[in-house]
Amino acid sequence: MTQETERPESRPEPRPEHKEWRGPGPQQFPRPAQRSLRPGGMRGPFGRVSVRLRLTALYGLLFLLAGALLLFVMSVLVANILGNIKVIGFGITDDEAAELQRRFVEETMRQLVARSLVAFAGVAVLAVVLGYFVADRALSPLQRVTATARRLSESTLHERIALQGPNDEIKELADTFDAMLERLGQAFDSQRRFVANASHELRTPLAINRTLLEVALGDEEVSDDLRAVGRTLLATNARHERLIEGLLLLARSERELTTRTPVDLADVARTVLENAGRRDHDNDVVLHPELTTGTALGDPVLLEHLVSNLVDNGIKHNDDGGEVWVRTGVLDGFATVQVENTGPNVPGYEVERLFEPFRRLNSDRVESAKGAGLGLSIVRSVVLAHRGTLYATSRTGGGLIITIRLPLAPPT
Repeated sequence: MTQETERPESRPEPRPEHKEWRGPGPQQFPRPAQRSLRPGGMRGPFGRVSVRLRLTALYGLLFLLAGALLLFVMSVLVANILGNIKVIGFGITDDEAAELQRRFVEETMRQLVARSLVAFAGVAVLAVVLGYFVADRALSPLQRVTATARRLSESTLHERIALQGPNDEIKELADTFDAMLERLGQAFDSQRRFVANASHELRTPLAINRTLLEVALGDEEVSDDLRAVGRTLLATNARHERLIEGLLLLARSERELTTRTPVDLADVARTVLENAGRRDHDNDVVLHPELTTGTALGDPVLLEHLVSNLVDNGIKHNDDGGEVWVRTGVLDGFATVQVENTGPNVPGYEVERLFEPFRRLNSDRVESAKGAGLGLSIVRSVVLAHRGTLYATSRTGGGLIITIRLPLAPPT
């Protein structure tokens, strides 16, 4: 396994959905493909219609109907009252009096309806504006519930809405949501404690087994058959130890980070690549480090495990003579690390499943020589604990492109 600083000219071009980002230095960041997730809700020819607008439209429609009914009833009553007025005058006949009465009623009703419609239009506009602010006021607690729900993750389940106000339906919804968060937090904590405790309990017998096997294999009088069985058991024991270490790291990475320090991802990647170069691997790959400073805010140990798992995944699941590109830097205001590798073709529908625990390509659970199937799930947990973002896509010609974005550390 060798390392190179320059990318070979035979490297295939990035996928069409990736745009090249050039930072200082020789590296090129293929920009991760992103899907635009539109929020749900009522959709029409103009897109999404919020509840606030629907309530405003409902208030306005109800006012228009009530106002129209009131105007109709008022017009009928006024017309009835004016119809009972008798015109009395000297020197006019009954027919002339009736004609004067008809003209008076018509002119009065015309002016009444015209002026009522003008006043009705003005009040309708005022009612719509007031309805909009009333709807906004009524929905403000729901906006707080929505904001809290969007902010929550597995590592922030300790937050609560704690809505204050009258004991109405909205407060009942917020209290129910808080109770659900309490139950979820307890369930996650129980799961993490179980994994951590079980892993700690299993490490001791595995260590004892390894010691006994190594002592037994050190005896020169052991037969070749027993030596072969002992080596097989040692390899199995080593795989179990890697599984236990992975479970411990997974349980730790899913906890809320209490301390965060500035960590340069370029230094982390450089250390990981040096350690990877000293280890023996089943296949020979060429590493291409393209490292530029990108300082994230987080746990140095977890971030080193994150980059190490990405690099190990790119080496193990690769072809003999394949290539791995490791890039660090700043992309779109985030500290970014990206690992791209050649290897077998990964269908698009399999990419997301690879980040689940004990998942491998083509649902391979039998072959454990390449690992315990926890590497990418640990990566995802570390990213979530750091409130970062993970993008993964299959690479043209085979392999994966995995991009991690983490919050930048504030300037000192």
